[in-house]
Amino acid sequence: MSLGYAEKLSYIEDVGNVGMAEFFDPPALFLDKIDRLAAMIQKSKHLVVFTGAGISTSCGIPDFRGPKGIWTLQREGKPLPEASLPFHRALPSVTHMALVELEKAGIVKFIISQNIDGLHLRSGIPREKLAELHGNSFMEICPSCGTEYLRDFEIETIGLKKTSRHCSKPDCGAKLRDTVLDWQDALPPKEMNPAEKNCRMADVVLCLGTSLQITPACNLPLKSLSGGGKIVIVNLQKTPKDKKASLVIHGLVDKVIAGVIELLNLRIPPFVRVDFIQISITQALSADKRFINWLLRVTSVHGSKAPLPFIKSVEVSFQDGQSQGYKEAILQRHPFKLKRRTAQRKVFDLVLKLNFSDGCGCPSAQIKVPFGYKVPSSTDDPTSTKDIKLELLKGCAIQEATCGQSAVIGRKAVLTQNTEVTTHAIVTNVVGHLKSSPEANSAYDGDLLQKIKLGVMGNHLCWKRKCSRKRKRSRAAS
Repeated sequence: MSLGYAEKLSYIEDVGNVGMAEFFDPPALFLDKIDRLAAMIQKSKHLVVFTGAGISTSCGIPDFRGPKGIWTLQREGKPLPEASLPFHRALPSVTHMALVELEKAGIVKFIISQNIDGLHLRSGIPREKLAELHGNSFMEICPSCGTEYLRDFEIETIGLKKTSRHCSKPDCGAKLRDTVLDWQDALPPKEMNPAEKNCRMADVVLCLGTSLQITPACNLPLKSLSGGGKIVIVNLQKTPKDKKASLVIHGLVDKVIAGVIELLNLRIPPFVRVDFIQISITQALSADKRFINWLLRVTSVHGSKAPLPFIKSVEVSFQDGQSQGYKEAILQRHPFKLKRRTAQRKVFDLVLKLNFSDGCGCPSAQIKVPFGYKVPSSTDDPTSTKDIKLELLKGCAIQEATCGQSAVIGRKAVLTQNTEVTTHAIVTNVVGHLKSSPEANSAYDGDLLQKIKLGVMGNHLCWKRKCSRKRKRSRAAS
């Protein structure tokens, strides 16, 4: 969780059990349980996943109740852990991306999250298949029309308070609110109702990385039991709901889910983070009509006053034989602005080097902006075209296994102000998952890992190999 979030929460003396001991199943038992879990998932008709802080610890986000959790250290009077990277630059884990693959395959029907880190949405889970019970640190909502705004910066408040921004809908304009709950706030029906509905429909509720202590959220998985559903818990600590579960796995969530993905013959997709900026150029003739006075702005797509946290500085240079002699500039402070005067009828390229902040996968990206006096008419791309451009951009980044690529996804003119605004998409992180089995970074015995890949576990054949043989017999009979 964000350390800022923990500090913003109202004080409460009793936060439940903290500092609980962690347990690891013996290697052979661990792999056997992965085998059983994969079989349950394969047979399920309505799989619901219930996630907690434990799925984000490998992203560099500390949990609350673990041996080094935020509340554990607070109770012990120790300093809070230092985040390994800025909260807004946290990237989805192996588990997050595996859930994306399971959702796309039609296996996971719904995800219920207690986390406020926004990583499920960032990873690619559709909003309509996700309930964020405790809110999202990067989401604002309009209390009037219900429009949600997903930001690339952490919202400054919690507790459903008003923020400094307004709804951008032309017929609304209401003041926005944050979506993260404080202790006294009730779970919003918008999130709770679909969560309850899907838990009642579930034949399997898979609980990942949660201590199942915070009510009423922790009781949601139990709603599956009345309809004959089963509960599976994957967590390092014991939970109050373990006795209700059909299967309890003590191990790292990433390794468990990676093993399941391997057995289901699926592949964990790479994650590509794309961030957005707006570049605007406003032009005006000088009084003697010999020069053009222009103003360059590099701003957030969320508004000219919104933070642009992934850019540290902007270096501006000029690319053209006629433009030699124009001074280069380094813009160090947000908002990034540059005022210049150039001779009329000069045409050249502005070259912007965007220097990225910590947490980005490469140090910088370069964008060329053509400069001329005539402002073109609006050519803003329709949503479908933008989506295609974004997919092509991501595909290029995956193929090249690097970041820094960019594309123009929108262009419009404000003729009354003689301003052209372009929206740019920039790849700032690419994370691949070449291995999806428990072998990746595993300390378990290599022979046992080989057995799980072969489909053999002890003296019995696992479901994967059994199913393969049944298919072969079926084809032979036909």
